[in-house]
Amino acid sequence: MRGPAGLADAVDGARGCDRRHRRRYRRHTRQSAPIVLLALLVVAGGSLGGCGGQDGTQQARPAPGASVAGGVTGQQGAAPSSSAPSTPTRAVTPPAPVAPPLLVTAPTAATGWRVVARVYGQPAAWIAQRSGTTLLRFDQALTHLTLHTGSSDGGASGWRYGDQITAREIHRLIAAFNGGFKLTYPNVGFVSGGRVAVAPKAGLASIVTYTDGTTNIGAWHAGLPSERKTVFSVLQNQRLLVDHGVAPASVSSCVIACWGETIGSRTSVARSALGITADGQLVWAAGEQLLPAELAGALIGAGAVRAIELDINPFWVAGYLYPHHAGGPSPVPVVPGQHGIAGELLEPDSRDFLAIVAN
Repeated sequence: MRGPAGLADAVDGARGCDRRHRRRYRRHTRQSAPIVLLALLVVAGGSLGGCGGQDGTQQARPAPGASVAGGVTGQQGAAPSSSAPSTPTRAVTPPAPVAPPLLVTAPTAATGWRVVARVYGQPAAWIAQRSGTTLLRFDQALTHLTLHTGSSDGGASGWRYGDQITAREIHRLIAAFNGGFKLTYPNVGFVSGGRVAVAPKAGLASIVTYTDGTTNIGAWHAGLPSERKTVFSVLQNQRLLVDHGVAPASVSSCVIACWGETIGSRTSVARSALGITADGQLVWAAGEQLLPAELAGALIGAGAVRAIELDINPFWVAGYLYPHHAGGPSPVPVVPGQHGIAGELLEPDSRDFLAIVAN
């Protein structure tokens, strides 16, 4: 550390240095402005120690980043990087594939429920096979039921849904299956589109479809039809096979007289039925060797709370799924060993039947 005398010498030296610079400035007044500015910067940058050391030589300024004060490297004045920061690349997400309006697949052998139809990618129909019974289940939020007349049962003309699948249904067809007993039998009824083939009777088991496309099953004038909806079609057949989730005692005690005459008066024959679950799904059940109690039990096991027996005997019990191809739908039988229906319901048929169509 300098004492007072040393400090005075340094100040005098600085003053002398300043006088020398002023003389140099006067000698170079005719020089260009950049050189003058440079000289002034040199003067301003000098310390009290001078334009040079004690020996009068000019002291160089440390370069940015040079080692100073005990070897610590300074970073002030470091030049910015010449490379600009890279812009993050956004990943391009490919558009999600668009689900087809309808996809129907052929069933495979399994005991649990398997999806066999999708509407815009949403599961709409399922199949299961249990103890000799084939079950088809349909979501009414995505599908609806159409009741067709037969050329003999009801006549081929004058009906919106006649004796074959219509052009308005063909490209949305999911499934189709047999209807009920012949319209000449007692305890039946048939109405469609305001036209009456056989007038409905109170108390009979009824499949009621409304103009809004929804279907319910119950006893006529004992819960059906709804007072808030307009009826489009009604199919009646005997009494309820399942009511409040329970089968009547007659399924075991009154097989022939209560549930229909069979070929050869056999009790275990081909039988079919349609039920509805508590949440409104439709369930069709059929098998080639079933007692009424077995048919009712299969529907109850599938969640049906009400059900109606449809046709019986092997020549009339049949159901189909319809996978779609470029040439149109191809019928696939769903009941093992079923006799089948000529034309598989894509051609005119003499008996009434039911179809399930995508919304």
